[in-house]
Amino acid sequence: MQGDDKPVTDAEIEREIRQGRRFTPEEALGRMAGPGAMKGASAVSPQQQAENEISTWLGSNLVDPSGALKVVLCRHLNGSRLLLQHLDRPLTAISTFCGQVLASDNRLSEIVGEADIEWGRSMDERPHFEREGAPPDRDDPYTLESVRRSLSAILERCPS
Repeated sequence: MQGDDKPVTDAEIEREIRQGRRFTPEEALGRMAGPGAMKGASAVSPQQQAENEISTWLGSNLVDPSGALKVVLCRHLNGSRLLLQHLDRPLTAISTFCGQVLASDNRLSEIVGEADIEWGRSMDERPHFEREGAPPDRDDPYTLESVRRSLSAILERCPS
């Protein structure tokens, strides 16, 4: 009740509450959608949820101190047909992709090269590349053999 004994309306209460708040884009979207529009729904798309699950799982299960291999794997999986086929089971996409890479020396070599480039970019150093017929540089964090071991370990750990 106000001073003049008239009942206070919901609109007046809402107006009073909003006077002390900043108006945000999120609030504008919520008002446009209307009350209850987002009930039970996630604001994150199923594809983004699957991509997030892959990134989180790799972050916890991939031994990759610099993180370059994780970046490369996520780059290949995010938005891929393989991921879209397994939105409800994104770890299946990881294991399938790793299996495909391990089955092809050319694909493995491409992944290693991309990891080397990503490592060089993130460390602001010149990347180390393996040359055919030459032993790998001992300072190279991503060799054919080390990435092969990492991908094999993913297959062993992946619950799918």
